[in-house]
Amino acid sequence: MSRLAIAPPGPVLRRVDGAWWPHSTDLLAELPELLKALPFDWPRITHATVNGSRWSALPTRILVEGHVVRLRRTRTTRPGPDTVCLVAAGHGRWDLLIVPPETPEAEAVAAMTTLAQEALQEAPQEAPGDELPG
Repeated sequence: MSRLAIAPPGPVLRRVDGAWWPHSTDLLAELPELLKALPFDWPRITHATVNGSRWSALPTRILVEGHVVRLRRTRTTRPGPDTVCLVAAGHGRWDLLIVPPETPEAEAVAAMTTLAQEALQEAPQEAPGDELPG
């Protein structure tokens, strides 16, 4: 079962759309579980790019529930958390922060909760006077 926190959809693009806490660094085992856990109304994911070197060896593609997902790994020298970018061709992309698998449960849950709260705060708030005339 995938451990995932997704920010609710909104009218604004976010830097980060959620957080994922995989059970291991075996992306071939973890990615299918992640894709199954995505909201049912998300389009089919066609590409996944992981940022970071913690993942075990990756092929260029994987078959997930009868369709091909292309895989790519980027290695960056910038500090910061690892991420996974999920792309649905023609529909958009979603960036998830990766909580390292070895993170203790209390820390992982707190990190995922904080991320969800920050994502909600990124959504624009209506200013007084912005209401539609009734």
